[in-house]
Amino acid sequence: MPSSHLISPAQPRQATTAILTLCGSLRQHSRCKALLEASRLRAGPDLRFSHFEGLGALPLFNPDLLEAQAPPAVQAFWRAVDAADVLLIASPEYAHGVTAVIKNALDWLVGHIPFTDKPVAVFNPSCRASHADAALKETLRTMSARLIEGACQQLDATRSRLSAQDMAASPDFAPTLDAALQAMRSFAAQHLHADTQAPC
Repeated sequence: MPSSHLISPAQPRQATTAILTLCGSLRQHSRCKALLEASRLRAGPDLRFSHFEGLGALPLFNPDLLEAQAPPAVQAFWRAVDAADVLLIASPEYAHGVTAVIKNALDWLVGHIPFTDKPVAVFNPSCRASHADAALKETLRTMSARLIEGACQQLDATRSRLSAQDMAASPDFAPTLDAALQAMRSFAAQHLHADTQAPC
């Protein structure tokens, strides 16, 4: 048979996983935000990153605000979360506790049905802090989130002055970031895109 009539084997389609990053600090030059950006820079085209910038615009959680219609800032947050396959959170520890920024954001997700079973990865940005990391993970488990264990990593970003670009290239950060990203890929392939991996 002429080579022009040969049919190549169907190739598996590469599914894209949407990652939404949330930063628990509102500082303009937050080390957590730099860490999240470094993750985006390390990721390949199969992981599509977006960052939600509106956590500071969320009102303090008040169930009364839900009786009519949620405020626009909350609705925008819900839409971003609903569109994501995985949430990636990096948040510092303040006085042995979770920051008000990230706790308030999570409070707005309590009872939000699409958040149930949402895969979540958590970066602890300090090698000297553990209280907030443990509390944040416990809150997420209580909210029925699915923690991606291999994607939950501890990186010493709070004491670093590297830019996101330098952090992504640094041997102190790159291997751990790559391990977290690979864990997200593996989780997505097994739990999120299993039906799309077969050839057409």
